[in-house]
Amino acid sequence: MEQSPLKLAKGIHVLHLLYRVDRPCWVQLPAGQSAAALAKLQTLCAANPGPSHPRLSTFVNVGGKADLVFMLTAAELDRLGRMHRDLEDCFPAGTLVRVFSYLSVTELPEYVTTEEDMKNTLVQHEKLEPGGDLCNKRLAEMRQRQAEYEHYRLYPEIPDWELMAFYPMSKRRSGGDNWYLLDFATRKKLMGGHARVGRKFAGRVSQLITGSTGIDDWEWGVTLMAHQVDALKEIVYEMRFDEVSARYGEFGPFYVNLRLPPAGLWEHLHL
Repeated sequence: MEQSPLKLAKGIHVLHLLYRVDRPCWVQLPAGQSAAALAKLQTLCAANPGPSHPRLSTFVNVGGKADLVFMLTAAELDRLGRMHRDLEDCFPAGTLVRVFSYLSVTELPEYVTTEEDMKNTLVQHEKLEPGGDLCNKRLAEMRQRQAEYEHYRLYPEIPDWELMAFYPMSKRRSGGDNWYLLDFATRKKLMGGHARVGRKFAGRVSQLITGSTGIDDWEWGVTLMAHQVDALKEIVYEMRFDEVSARYGEFGPFYVNLRLPPAGLWEHLHL
């Protein structure tokens, strides 16, 4: 029986894959197999070039935690699964050892700005008359800006900047520092301050936060694109002083990676 595409109500699926190359196995490959693997990977990337999805982005890890790093996006879960298996099929059997994988989905934050939030901002902070022409104009602008934000949060177009950092994280659930025992208003206020820190890095860091509660071992995956390591270090460091991270954040391993096309991977790793 033909299966219907497994799509989300909103958003797309995201898969981060990290591998180590089994060098003893690789050096024993028959002549031509390395070039054939590269050609297959190039073909697969060319078939999934979307600015948002489906997309296959290739990276090389810096620091020795892995060699090859891939980021896959697709609207359908079954397509993402096929991309994953097609990716591994590009490489000769036994040459890849998976180091880490992370499945997540794009989502809107629980604390997304509401229509009521916009009206309160205009009346309480901008001191505009409710229902007035200027207030209505500003409200229309805010609605448009919010709609664009929500669209790109759900269907992100990730820039091809030189660096990509990835780490998983969860909110702490222990003792007096249990995030999930806080009331909604408190959580929303704390996350508002957290977001303001992140916005200070606009133009230097592009952030993609994906959700994975009930999907993978952590609750969120954080993907940061940047031009310099300085920016990656600074945004994470500054976030650590925010209460959301300092008191309630639990972090997994950090991976820093260079954005390279398939041929660049082969050159960098001497494959």
